[in-house]
Amino acid sequence: MSGGANASLGPARGSSRWQRVGPIVTLLVLSPVIGEVMSGATRLSYIFVLVPEIMVWGCGAMIIRELVRQWEGGWTSTLLLGFGLSVAEEFIIQQTSIAPLPWAGAASTYGRVWGVNWPYFLFMLGYEAIWIVLVPIQVTDLIFPERRNEPWLRGRGLVIGCGVFLVGSFIAWFSWTQRARPLMFHVPAYHPPMLTVLSGVTAIALLAAGAYLARRCWKEPSLGLPPRPWIVATTATLVGLPWYLLMVPVFTPVIRLPLLVVVGLALVWAGGVFFLIKRWSLTSEWWDMHRWALCLGALIVCMLGGFLGASAWPVVDIVAKAVLNVIGIMCMAGLAARITKHREIYK
Repeated sequence: MSGGANASLGPARGSSRWQRVGPIVTLLVLSPVIGEVMSGATRLSYIFVLVPEIMVWGCGAMIIRELVRQWEGGWTSTLLLGFGLSVAEEFIIQQTSIAPLPWAGAASTYGRVWGVNWPYFLFMLGYEAIWIVLVPIQVTDLIFPERRNEPWLRGRGLVIGCGVFLVGSFIAWFSWTQRARPLMFHVPAYHPPMLTVLSGVTAIALLAAGAYLARRCWKEPSLGLPPRPWIVATTATLVGLPWYLLMVPVFTPVIRLPLLVVVGLALVWAGGVFFLIKRWSLTSEWWDMHRWALCLGALIVCMLGGFLGASAWPVVDIVAKAVLNVIGIMCMAGLAARITKHREIYK
């Protein structure tokens, strides 16, 4: 994921308009489509919210990718900045992890310490960093392999992206905290303590600094062979699905594990998965079919996990999600065929 020597120059002169704009548009759309639509978090019944999601998630993922390319960093830096985007969403924009949970059946007091819904926050921290940021960036780079190592925006484009992100963040904040919570869920208005918000801002700054410092870490290839792509995809699915267990004690009243047990197990599991994927990705024979397999496994996780709460959905939403999931798998299959056909480009 490191940038080339001419990365700061942007797209090569003479390239077509689609070659310049295509990767940008693709990532802007893929970020909320993969993280929100494919999972069912955004359903057909209110698909209009995809517009502010593109402004927040799409632009957020784009900004993260551009920063990492400018730093010549790798996916560890991308992951840390993804955590920062998640903290911004959960503590500042929609404040879902610091306000009492409004959904029917959710335990608003379970795991709530120091004004933070810890099981919910941990789930979203991992989910948003991976399915909103990391996977969409990787899939977009696989679609446009010739431009994966270079920035896609110049200075003005990056400024515009930041501006759109801020406007989208305000729309998302107002729509959720000022309209949806009091009018749809009939819960009292929540005013987060300034100390909690400042804690979120501090965490974002520390994660950004960590992402910059990590840009040179773990970049040298190591000896050994990675597993076959189908093993990578299967493993990604099997280690990804248990992440949804974080939501079980939140929405299942009969299961109330001690908070320290839940948090501890989640952190150990996440750390183990990180080091496993890092070890595989550093082997000299790791190539784009392995990256594709990781993305496929992650997509299957969010597709299957999204059906867990579908029992209360309208039938049209369930059918629409199933159809979109099938289309998503078909698109990934087409991408795999393309990668295999043009292996030299995708190395």
